[in-house]
Amino acid sequence: MPLLTPIEDALAGMTDLARAMAGRERVRLAVTGLSRAGKTVFLTSLVANLLAAGQGARTLPALEAAAGGRLRGVRLVPAGVEATPRFDAPAHLAALAADPPRWPGRTEDLSTLELELTVSPASWLGQARGMVMGDRRVTLELLDYPGEWLLDLPMLDQDFPEWSRETLARLRVGRRAVAAAEFLAFVDALPPRATAEEALAREGFRLYRAALLRLRDEMGFRFLQPGRAMNPGPRGEAPLLWFFPLPEGHGGGLADLLRRRHAAYLEDQRAAFFDPFFRRFHRQVVLVDALSALHAGEEAFDDTAAALSAIAGALRQGGGWLDLLTGQGVRRVGFAATKADHVPARAREALASLMADLVGRQAPAVAGAETPVRAIAAIRCTEDTSALLEGRPVAAVRGVLMKDGRLTPVYPGEVPLRRPDSDFWDVPYFEMPAFQPPRLLGDGAAGIPHLGLDALLAALIGDLL
Repeated sequence: MPLLTPIEDALAGMTDLARAMAGRERVRLAVTGLSRAGKTVFLTSLVANLLAAGQGARTLPALEAAAGGRLRGVRLVPAGVEATPRFDAPAHLAALAADPPRWPGRTEDLSTLELELTVSPASWLGQARGMVMGDRRVTLELLDYPGEWLLDLPMLDQDFPEWSRETLARLRVGRRAVAAAEFLAFVDALPPRATAEEALAREGFRLYRAALLRLRDEMGFRFLQPGRAMNPGPRGEAPLLWFFPLPEGHGGGLADLLRRRHAAYLEDQRAAFFDPFFRRFHRQVVLVDALSALHAGEEAFDDTAAALSAIAGALRQGGGWLDLLTGQGVRRVGFAATKADHVPARAREALASLMADLVGRQAPAVAGAETPVRAIAAIRCTEDTSALLEGRPVAAVRGVLMKDGRLTPVYPGEVPLRRPDSDFWDVPYFEMPAFQPPRLLGDGAAGIPHLGLDALLAALIGDLL
C-alpha cells in the first residue's frame, strides 16, 4: 500500500470535517454486490426516486421520515473534470421507458455520480441559523462497478500458493469439478517444473476462464476469482490477467511467471480500485440475489454464503485506529436480498430472515459498523395475487414474463427462514422466472415503484439527514 495513503486519508478526513462544519457534508456510498444482484438497477431506482422525492413526491417515505420531513430538494451535480466514467442514469431510465421496457445493461466499468440533497435545519435554533447561513447541503457520492470485482478484495491478503490451494480445493468438489473438468485435467497434467512457455500460460488461462464463465452463467456460482478474468473492463485483457491456480509443489519458470502475474494483478487492483475508491467510502450496501442462489441448488447456495463470508473478511480491513483518527472508513454496511418482488408479501419476511442468517455470523465483524439487513426490490415488477396449487389457493405473484410478454401468476415456492436442511433440495420446486420491468412514464420524475428501498436508505444514510 502506498506510503502516503495514511496522510491522504488524514487530509480527506479533515476536508470532510470542514465541509460538515460548514453545513456541506459529503457522504460516499458504495453499491457493491455479487454478480447479477442488480447494482445498476438499484442505483437507477435510487437516483430516480431521490430526485422525485426532492420534488415532493412520496417515493421514499421511510427516508423522508428519517429526515423528519426536512428534505427540501435533490439535484444531480453536473459533471466536472472527473477521470472516472459517469453513471449514465438517463440512459438506464430510457431503457425502462422503452416499449417494451428493458432492464438496464450490466455494469462493465467503474462509474460514479453525485446528488446534492438540501435539508432544512432540525431545531428552532438551527432554523434561525439557517435563515442566516442557509440550509444544509449533503452531497451523496455513489459508486457502481462490476460485481465480479468484489471477490477480488479477499485476494489482497493471499499470496499465489495460498490462493491456488484454496481455489483448486473449491474447483475439485461437486458440480464445480464438472464445470472445470477440462481445466483440471490440463493443470494436473502439467510437469511440476514446467517452463515459462507463453502458449502454455495462455492455454491454461483460457481453460480456467471458460470454467469460471460456465460456473457463473450456467450454474449460478459466485465465489469466482479473479473478477477481471470474467469482466476485464474497458481496458481490455492485459497480460497480467493470464494466470491460473497451480497445484502445490509446482516450481520452475511457469510457476514463477504465474506468481508474478498474480502479484501484478493484485497490485493493479489495489492501486486502481481498492485504494482510491473503497478506502474513501463511508457507507456500503452489499446486494445479494439470494433467491437465484436458492433456485440454483445447494452447492450454489453454499457458494454464495462462502462469498459473503469472504466479503465480510475483506471489509474488516477498515475500522481500525487509523480510520478513527482520520475520520475515514465504513461506518454502516447494509446487506440486501434483492428481487423481493419475486415472492409474495409473507415470503418477503422469510427472505429477510434468510439473508440475516446468511450474514449473521459475519456482520458483527464488518469493521465494527452497523449492519442493517433488508429484503428489497429496487424496481417492483410484480403484484401480489393468489394461484391454485394442487387444487388449493396459495399466495403468489403476477407479472409480465420476459420470455413471452404474458401477464402470468407465478407460485415461487416457500422461502426458508434460514439455511435450509437437506430435505429442501430434494424437490426442485422453487421457481425463479424472469419478469419484465414496469414501463416508466416520462423521464422518471414521478419515481419508480419499489419494495423496501426507502427503508434500506433510511438505515444507511437517514442519520445524516
